[in-house]
Amino acid sequence: MTEMLKMVDITKKFGDFTANDKVNITVQEGEILALLGENGAGKSTLMNILYGLYKATSGEIWFNGQKADIESPVNAIELGIGMVHQHFMLIPAFKVWENVALGLEDEQRYFLKEDQVKKKILEIALRYNLQIDPDAKIDSLSVGLQQQVEIVKVLYRGSRLLILDEPTGVLTPIEKGELFKTLRELTKSGISVIFISHKLDEVKEISDRVTVLCRGRNVSTLDTAHVTTQELARMMVGRDVLLCVEKIGGHAAGEAVLELRNLHVKGKRRVATIEGLDLTIRRGEIMGVAGVDGNGQSELIEAITGLRPVQKGHVFICGKELTHHKPAHLIKNGVALIPEDRKKVGSVQTFDIERNLILRRSADPEYCRHGFIRYKNLVREADMVIEEFDIRYSQRNAPVAFLSGGNLQKLILARELNANPTLLVAMHPTRGLDVGAIEFIHKKIIEASDSGAAVLLVSSELEEILALSDSVVVMHNGSISESLKGDSLNLENIGMLMGGAKSDMIGESKIA
Repeated sequence: MTEMLKMVDITKKFGDFTANDKVNITVQEGEILALLGENGAGKSTLMNILYGLYKATSGEIWFNGQKADIESPVNAIELGIGMVHQHFMLIPAFKVWENVALGLEDEQRYFLKEDQVKKKILEIALRYNLQIDPDAKIDSLSVGLQQQVEIVKVLYRGSRLLILDEPTGVLTPIEKGELFKTLRELTKSGISVIFISHKLDEVKEISDRVTVLCRGRNVSTLDTAHVTTQELARMMVGRDVLLCVEKIGGHAAGEAVLELRNLHVKGKRRVATIEGLDLTIRRGEIMGVAGVDGNGQSELIEAITGLRPVQKGHVFICGKELTHHKPAHLIKNGVALIPEDRKKVGSVQTFDIERNLILRRSADPEYCRHGFIRYKNLVREADMVIEEFDIRYSQRNAPVAFLSGGNLQKLILARELNANPTLLVAMHPTRGLDVGAIEFIHKKIIEASDSGAAVLLVSSELEEILALSDSVVVMHNGSISESLKGDSLNLENIGMLMGGAKSDMIGESKIA
């Protein structure tokens, strides 16, 4: 194979902090190289250097045998390097061809003509088996098709090396399979791919080689076929990791904790998002809610926890109606929340660890009296939590904005679980976290369930849903499927329901 990319001794410093320390990677023509590492291992920093968003402190980049000085994304694109970001860079109100053409000019420096753009898009789509309609509006497309548009954008610009940042995070199993087919077609034509992911099974399935980073340094580069997922996890974290945490289960026959009856909720545009939803979760049960993001999951969770008004219907907690009650009252009635956005909703970024720990207990006389914080008690509590949950920090009294995503998530988990909740609502509790943090958080969720709490788990990670849940429902366009349990609880059935299939389409006899 011909070497397409070589990054040599790349070092990047932010003040006294070294994000990349003499990192070396190579990418061959027509191969898929997976890039693995814990949160904070330096993966994103390295790719931002390659794409021209950061300037390396030292080191060299060689592309197609020539030394490259990449000062900006424009330089990267001119060389043939394209990046598909985790959060798509598309204008929803524009058509596919308009998004592709943005910023481009023809050889005479005139704006591109519509028919020329459409013709080339269709040629690219035909070559790589992409299902693209140039005249479709972005906001009418599924997430999977929007990702295809992003891929067409970089291919249109002549990219020979694609950087994909967590590309499967919001895809259904069917859409993921289509993406992998496309990547294999790309490599057949000599295009190379750098595949950033924390999903080890996907890395094993799609990549030719894998480079592992740890604390900004190279650990190893191996042929993927010659390494196991357990070995990859050990290299990433530095210890053995349980990739599937064992749960006791069997608690689902308890009394009802959360009951939703004929629930109606409006979304951000004041349009009905959820209409007539019914749901019951029992003590000790972990109920998973699967579905592609944007199908009503956020509105559902906000309605349950008092963050969004209920237009119609009823919310019961342990038999008590709490439909229109504020979050503070729901907290007093045993409701705990691990929110979707750990920074904006789950924490006060300018507060330190101690003050974030008492956000839900500010009226507790043990920690606050007459408007003053009892720091001695608070520090003692924080010491125990930091040790139990292995929260790592650079400065104890620094704002939590300086914590890594995994450590901030463990802090939020500690705060919510230490209240011994009756109902734990967890939304994407491990999104973007490494395997070590995922293992820890899964254990804590299972412990809460084993202690009798009802758990409502919302996740786009189907492996997480299957590993933790006693039963699973799927949300699609604001509606919820019947519960999947036992033999019906499998990846195929969840994937079909996520794609819009009705419960009777997968066999009524299989649905609980």
